[in-house]
Amino acid sequence: MTPQADDGWAPLRPADRLRALLHARQVTQIPALVAPRRAAVAAVLRPDVMGAHVLLMRRAERPGDRWSGQISMPGGMADPSDGDLLTTALREAREELGLALQPSQALGRLDDQIAMAKGRILPLAITPYVFAVDHVPTLSLNHEATTAFWLPLAPLLRGELNAVHRYSLGGLGQDLPAWRYEGHTIWGLTHRMLSKLMEIAAADAGADGRGGR
Repeated sequence: MTPQADDGWAPLRPADRLRALLHARQVTQIPALVAPRRAAVAAVLRPDVMGAHVLLMRRAERPGDRWSGQISMPGGMADPSDGDLLTTALREAREELGLALQPSQALGRLDDQIAMAKGRILPLAITPYVFAVDHVPTLSLNHEATTAFWLPLAPLLRGELNAVHRYSLGGLGQDLPAWRYEGHTIWGLTHRMLSKLMEIAAADAGADGRGGR
């Protein structure tokens, strides 16, 4: 797929179509018995003449943060006052990046992901919510983020950003799938969540013959 300037959403579908796709699919939900702790992240998309982009941030180096220094989407642990995980995603985007998303901008959710850190499976499920904005918002980062950037999805889907991240733990090394963009390495949970979004986009494009565009 190559981006088209006429809609700005390539390689994804326009926001309304993507909302319909996300609502039509059955998401994988991890039961509370498996993962009693809950978190949510916001996958924020915007159109551009060069195609759709997703908002990412680099987490600050902080003691006690299992994902310290990694690239992620805005998000974090559910608070008892949130009410639901959509509210968690909205709150975290506002707190970390100063991004005031509205519930009406939510397109849907992706599959729950079980959290892993330092090679260990955690009793924590992370729910990604997909949002759409129609412009480049002004951001105001708090102490949890050192930088924020927009990752273009068209070259990602074409495989142009594919890379390998060498993860070492306890003297053992493992090669993990990753993307590299402007000095940033995207791997782990964020890579898995965005890969699922790309899988949905590619399957839908192929269903009506758009896969070669």
